[in-house]
Amino acid sequence: MTGPVQWRRDASTSRLVRVLWALGVGTFFAVISIIVFWRLFDLTGEVGGQVVIVGIGAALVVTILLVALSRNTERHVARLARSLSLEEPTDRGVGRAVDAALGTIAMIGVIGGLMIVGRYVSQEGLLEVGAGPFTFLAALSIPLALVALVLSSFLRSVGTIDAEEGALYLHDPDEHVALEHLEGVSVRQFGGTAVVTLEYATPDGTYVPGPRRLVVPADVARELEGLIDTTQ
Repeated sequence: MTGPVQWRRDASTSRLVRVLWALGVGTFFAVISIIVFWRLFDLTGEVGGQVVIVGIGAALVVTILLVALSRNTERHVARLARSLSLEEPTDRGVGRAVDAALGTIAMIGVIGGLMIVGRYVSQEGLLEVGAGPFTFLAALSIPLALVALVLSSFLRSVGTIDAEEGALYLHDPDEHVALEHLEGVSVRQFGGTAVVTLEYATPDGTYVPGPRRLVVPADVARELEGLIDTTQ
């Protein structure tokens, strides 16, 4: 290697990481939004204000979609932040907020759709089990969201391989691994992505802290594997 090799695999460079994070976070926001909306819908039913609640909800969804899908999303968000006397978010922050908003709307559609279909099936007596299967699927979205967040965290990695310093640097969170502590590297490649398993030496039986698995671009995995082989 002629110099440090850097890579970034996160929501800004990997669509899979981005989608998993958006749907995971969006599920929790969707559940909260549905609970609040349903509570307000029931309360306003006593005074005939349900149409207003539905209208406000629809307007919010349309507004979020228009802002999120606009070519000038950053400008709109910055203007909103200034009007609320808030600190202007970074481009990365805006991107994360947009992903979370779109994920929330998508999961509101999924969970809300399951609840509506379940209620209709129950009222019409179309299934002997009633709304049970649809309620189960809606509830299943919570553990699936947790799995999505865990996967997005596992698949995300940002770092640098510095051959001159003999070190592997990981960022966000920051970690430092001396290459001399690595005995071997095994690589499993899936398209342009590779899962790297790091094997650490145990000098005098001492445990060496550091990541045991990384998900990196395939070319980075080959560079690391070749570097470890040459140092053995």
